[in-house]
Amino acid sequence: MDSVAGLQACIEGGADRIELCSALPLGGLTPSEGMMRLAAGCPLPVSAMVRPRDGDFYFSETEIELMCDDIHTVAHTGIDGVVLGAANTDNTLNCTALEKMAAAADGLSKTLHRVIDTLENPLPALEQAIELGFERILTSGGAPGVGEGTEQLTQLHRAARGRIEIIAGAGLAPELLQAIADCGIRSFHSSCSSIRPMDQRLVSLGFSSARHPETDVNLIKTYKSRFNTITLQE
Repeated sequence: MDSVAGLQACIEGGADRIELCSALPLGGLTPSEGMMRLAAGCPLPVSAMVRPRDGDFYFSETEIELMCDDIHTVAHTGIDGVVLGAANTDNTLNCTALEKMAAAADGLSKTLHRVIDTLENPLPALEQAIELGFERILTSGGAPGVGEGTEQLTQLHRAARGRIEIIAGAGLAPELLQAIADCGIRSFHSSCSSIRPMDQRLVSLGFSSARHPETDVNLIKTYKSRFNTITLQE
């Protein structure tokens, strides 16, 4: 989630944990320090996205240093963890960059984000993430949405062998929870957002997009209710 209202919706809706970001329509960017300090005081575990811009994950040395500085800021705010990733231009995981960022994140939980879905082969990346000390991997199974990525999700779950948590996310819907659970996965990620039409005057002045995704407390509750009905696979 990327707003004060979204933070409150996550708490009220009963989310188990929060991924904090800015610019949700761009896939999530690093949130402000003030937003991180606010989220650090909520009763849920919170991880902050560390991503300085939209687009690809081929980060320059300057961008990597910036991300390390942002990770230090996360630690100072009291946030529980970070969500990050970086790739090489040959579509492999950039372990050199991630080693630097993992060192900066010492003491924080670490989630490898959907950069894994852009890689040529995700299985070596899973092993590398474990070696780098990541606790979780967020993935759609290499597909635009989890409903199309179940084969790769199953492969990742089996390869993980309990050494790292696989979280299924992107294009998730309550009715897909059982199919994802059938892959062996028991952790799910969703923006839980509904689209709110914006004031057309604000749109015409360039202050807003025409349709804004907003975290929906009722959708969070729907996910929680549906989750309680699924059969989790071992």
